[in-house]
Amino acid sequence: MSDGYYSSKKTDDICEDVCGQGTRAALSMSRLRCILRGVDLRTYMFLFVIVPLCIFGVYLHGQKISYFLRPIWESPPKPFQNIPHYYNENISMETLCKLHGWGIRESPRRVYDAVLFSNEIDILTIRWNELYPYVTQFVLLESNSTFTGLPKPLLFAGKRDQFKFIEPRLTYGMIGGRFKKGENPFVEEAYQRLALDELLRVAGVEDDDLLIMSDVDEIPSAHTINLLRWCDDTPPILHLQLRNYLYSFEFFVDSKSWRASVHRYKTGKTRYAHYRQTDDILSDAGWHCSFCFRQISDFVFKMKAYSHYDRVRFSHYLNHDRIQDVICKGANLFDMIPEEYTFKEIIGKMGPIPHSYSAVHLPTYLLKNAENYKYLLPGNCRRGG
Repeated sequence: MSDGYYSSKKTDDICEDVCGQGTRAALSMSRLRCILRGVDLRTYMFLFVIVPLCIFGVYLHGQKISYFLRPIWESPPKPFQNIPHYYNENISMETLCKLHGWGIRESPRRVYDAVLFSNEIDILTIRWNELYPYVTQFVLLESNSTFTGLPKPLLFAGKRDQFKFIEPRLTYGMIGGRFKKGENPFVEEAYQRLALDELLRVAGVEDDDLLIMSDVDEIPSAHTINLLRWCDDTPPILHLQLRNYLYSFEFFVDSKSWRASVHRYKTGKTRYAHYRQTDDILSDAGWHCSFCFRQISDFVFKMKAYSHYDRVRFSHYLNHDRIQDVICKGANLFDMIPEEYTFKEIIGKMGPIPHSYSAVHLPTYLLKNAENYKYLLPGNCRRGG
């Protein structure tokens, strides 16, 4: 200010160095100091403590946050039409069919049980013994690749001698993996399921035969399959509601397993799949025992091999001691929030699964050979390896 005239040139003494002479770098540093001098302690705390902690928290628990908020960003699927399931060993098949609103056939349909096999030797043994009296042909496809593109041995081929009891009824196929790194694992899974369609044709499936579509660990009860093969006018496609277990039959989760299905085969129309294909579901039709393995190494293999391998977010998830501890607690292997569609269900299922001490209504072969499969029964959570 001179002679009554105002000078617009900034002369703030806090930033006076900015107006001085110097290199461009020096001027930039001076401007930064100028800005920071005007910031109070709370802002420093927010920028350099709170923000980094929030970013780190999202990195660690982002998946949990996403699943917890699922009711906001995803609507629940359309409910199934539940068909009541009637059964008692002392009731005639004609009466059972009538109770379901179906007729009785003069002779039973043929039944084909088709599975993709990975490494579930024990569960496969229990499944095939459960279904043996009523299955015409067992169809099994094995690959030398996991869904995630990892090489794997042909485990069933190496243990085929254990299954001599079904050899006359077995159609076995092997398919080479494509080993495409970085590909979505569901693409490889779909590729193998398409190959299973061709293997079914080799096995001789015909129109109106019953075809069971389910993973190895989704086991229909024997009386369910016997009912469907004897009854007439059953739905052409029928999902099976299975009792859902985790790690063993000690940890009962719920009765919401629905992906297993039974089809009346139609040439050119029936395709082997593992997704929802109808609204009809038969209640209480078997068991789904997920991650029911004898050895810790089998848990590690599946965690790295199956389609949801992205859930292994940290290497310590594969630690053997941690896995053993998780199994005995009934906790989640991937430290995940329950996959539900309402906040009520999510909150209700948070935390470890309660222990169940009931061994009623389990596969017959399992109970007859309880000593060999003790790890699947209540009170025996310790695993080998």
